[in-house]
Amino acid sequence: MIDVARQAKLLLIQLCLFNIMVGEARPLDRTPTARPNVIIFLVDDMGWQETSVPFHRTSTPLNQRYRTPAMERLAREGVKFTNAYASAVCSPTRISIISGMNAARHGVTNWTLRQGISPDDPLERIVPPLWNLNGATTQPGIARTVQITPLPELLRRAGYRTIHVGKAHYGATETPGADPRHFGFDVNIGGHAAGAPGSYYAERNFSSVGQRGGDRIWDVPGLERWHGQKINLTEVLTIEAIAQIERAISDRKSFFLNLSHYAVHAPWEEDHRYYQKYLDQGLKPMEALRASMIESMDHSLGELLRALDRLGVAQNTLLIFASDNGAPHAVPANLPLRAQKLAPYEGGIRIPLLVRWPGVTRPATSNGSNTIIEDLFPTILEAAGIAWRGQTMQTVDGQSLLPSLRNSDRRSDRELIFHFPHQYFRQGPFSAIIRGRWKLIHHYTDGRTELFNLEQDLGEAVDRSTTDRPIRNRLAESLGRQLRRRGAMIPRDRTTGQQLALPGHRQTGN
Repeated sequence: MIDVARQAKLLLIQLCLFNIMVGEARPLDRTPTARPNVIIFLVDDMGWQETSVPFHRTSTPLNQRYRTPAMERLAREGVKFTNAYASAVCSPTRISIISGMNAARHGVTNWTLRQGISPDDPLERIVPPLWNLNGATTQPGIARTVQITPLPELLRRAGYRTIHVGKAHYGATETPGADPRHFGFDVNIGGHAAGAPGSYYAERNFSSVGQRGGDRIWDVPGLERWHGQKINLTEVLTIEAIAQIERAISDRKSFFLNLSHYAVHAPWEEDHRYYQKYLDQGLKPMEALRASMIESMDHSLGELLRALDRLGVAQNTLLIFASDNGAPHAVPANLPLRAQKLAPYEGGIRIPLLVRWPGVTRPATSNGSNTIIEDLFPTILEAAGIAWRGQTMQTVDGQSLLPSLRNSDRRSDRELIFHFPHQYFRQGPFSAIIRGRWKLIHHYTDGRTELFNLEQDLGEAVDRSTTDRPIRNRLAESLGRQLRRRGAMIPRDRTTGQQLALPGHRQTGN
């Protein structure tokens, strides 16, 4: 039964928010702006199969379990990228998006939080490199950071209203990068150093304090007006984002919205609107909880799509849907993919990616190009008509997806590089390369390599490093070369102090 009082209260809050932002209500000017609006709809920890949209060749049990009608609509109206990748953990992906750099180059290769403190687990034999544990910055002289010219700043210089809503996770506490406004966002709602909320519940003030003995470092900032309400964080961020879109349109400004949900990351808190129906379908409590969080996220996407239609700007908006890495260990495996978040296997790095740009993308199409998250940087700038080359202090590794957006039949089998030189949560340090159908993983702990044919063996069950030695050697040499070009930080041997051997390099010592 619909809670009428709650719905009325939410409507009143939305109206109040809008009036505060734009003054007295007036009709919105829907005159198209010269440049397209841009939205990144980024989901946290969502696996490749955690949707009713099949990214595999055939539908799977998880596709049939989850209900994501808004994603289905986006797939019908745009391009589905079936071979899209990100880093195996969150902060590296997010910094790749705003910098266009591969993680091996920007050096923020694990998740960040407290200034000067690494989350790495100790290893007896291996010492992790001095990675950029304080995240990204635009200022020189900030220890253990990478200095960049960020995407939102380039868009703001070109006249865009730049809006961040939700999870940021770009820089550690007490560094400039902890605040998204440092990177050129005009507006920041809910973004700070932490990569997860204390709670998804407004009645808990989005905090874990008093509930699980939590630390206030996880409290979501700037949402005090919602405290005590019976509403989910995912819904709050959606309302806030739509209000910002309305304001930009009222001001006749092209907008860039980075709607970066904390969902579907832990803490494991069901969305009460959807949880019971999944229990009634026979799912176990954790399975039903996960399904409710996914449907909550998808409902947000649906509300956003409906708002773009209502406001008359859908035809002039480039919308990109992506996840930041694979699903975590606590949730059902994303079969047929192997492993989960943090791992070099497909379950850790392969992500759902959908793009809609009316008049450019062909509806209901798929593209199998090798695509990686740093590609969003040049794609967005070129879509906006911004001449960015030569304007960034960093070397950009990403390649524009515009050719694939205009022609979904176009396929690229280019090399993709992954780098995680850490020991964390039972995952040891690795580098990996994908070229066409082949994938090679180099494990630094013992120096071994694995080789898989993803076209024949998407589940990475058969290691072909022995049977296909020439391919293994070529990929290992190429991976080592690419890591050197990017200045990748490599672990060291604790006993000798020497850097561990790169892939493709035959060790003669140690």
